[in-house]
Amino acid sequence: MFALIRRGVALRASTCLPVPVPILRGQISQLHNHAEAVAEMPEVPPITGPPPTEEPFWRKIPWWSNVSESDFLSYRWGIANTIQPHKLRNFLGSVLPDEVPDDQHEGKMQTRDDLISDVFKGISHASMSTRITPYIMSRIDWNDPRHDPLFRQFIPLRSRMLPDHPELTMDSLGERKDSPVPGLVHRYPDKALFLPVSVCPTYCMFCTRSYAIGGDTSTVHKESFKPTRRRWEKCFSYIEGQPGLHDIVVSGGDSYYLEPDQLHEIGERLISMPNIRRFRFASKGLAVAPGRFLDDGDGWFAALVDISNAAKRAGKSVALHTHINHPNEISWITELASQRLLKEGVTVRNQTVLLRGVNDDVETMSTLIRKLADNNISPYYVYQCDMVESIEHLRTPLQTILDLESRIRGTIAGFAMPQFVVDLPQGGGKRLACSHLSYDRETGVSRYMAPALTRGNKENKVYEYFDPIDCLPVRPAEPCD
Repeated sequence: MFALIRRGVALRASTCLPVPVPILRGQISQLHNHAEAVAEMPEVPPITGPPPTEEPFWRKIPWWSNVSESDFLSYRWGIANTIQPHKLRNFLGSVLPDEVPDDQHEGKMQTRDDLISDVFKGISHASMSTRITPYIMSRIDWNDPRHDPLFRQFIPLRSRMLPDHPELTMDSLGERKDSPVPGLVHRYPDKALFLPVSVCPTYCMFCTRSYAIGGDTSTVHKESFKPTRRRWEKCFSYIEGQPGLHDIVVSGGDSYYLEPDQLHEIGERLISMPNIRRFRFASKGLAVAPGRFLDDGDGWFAALVDISNAAKRAGKSVALHTHINHPNEISWITELASQRLLKEGVTVRNQTVLLRGVNDDVETMSTLIRKLADNNISPYYVYQCDMVESIEHLRTPLQTILDLESRIRGTIAGFAMPQFVVDLPQGGGKRLACSHLSYDRETGVSRYMAPALTRGNKENKVYEYFDPIDCLPVRPAEPCD
């Protein structure tokens, strides 16, 4: 199957669309009613770029040195081999050299045992569980992990952590205050967020929903959203009873953790609601386990395509929203998955989070935007990192996102340019980063208003975002002990 995809042969799935050449010919004949037939018109070959490099990069990992391509692309194999803390110590022992470069002391090295100790101290202080797919683990440079942008996103180090900002709250965006029923956030006039699950294939340290997602940690008792029919029904009833709601985001957690029949159930229910015109499934799957889109032994992709097509027949739209933060997350597997989504007519948009030491420079962010666009993934948002517990070392000052937008805008087509936004604390919603009322670099305080939001005493409310303290001109923060 995968060899056929790589050679550009049409996918032999039941959901594949027919080649549209006969339709095109019919249209030409109608336009030229008195012209001669064009039956001899040659078929135009599909436009394809250079074939992706098909390196079996996962075989660099000793544990997976003999794993076949079909196994690695299998979602079931990926779930069975996901790395969690009880496996992590042995895994790190197998991939790390005796010493690795220390990013905090230039020219110095850190022993493997010291790094592993640092990781587990970080896990004990993190607000998110550690859970990482084989795909991501295979994309990390284990000879220099402390400088690796993927390691920095998913594996906590205690030595990096800074004291939390004093204005931080566990539910930084105030989602619980905007929840009329458990697992549903209704903040905007015409859009709501439905949270059917609270599990993800890989957990990000900087998750804005760290109050609810994943298992309990030593620092956070989670308010989980279990996929029960009773809770879902309350959410559906609320949505149906709000004529002003037209747009639903199905997230969590991650929509990847919905079974195919659950994906069908949610999609069909939303399509049947007269007030809902569009909805999106949010999933980090394309970033952390893209092989699932190529795995015909798994029904998730087929269910997504079925829902997308059913929505189109109903005059509505469905999209997949994914979350890729760095170009290194994109491999030849991602490229093939993106091509398959394109062929099946599924709209894909990406939401990136700006992270210090990961993608906070012009070259990295520009490369990411272009790679996304080249793979027909719309670069939709770049978010200022939320004020989340234990990740102060990953946040940037607001000035960074302002500078990035200023320098990148005009270097790429406008339709491929993402919106650079701040999701305001206390439920102010998304605002363009550059739309602040004021920004004091000395105090690090930026102020915004959200005129469209009037629910819950938000009318004329001023929202404040706070830069990391260690980035201020005074009062630098010290690393945690």
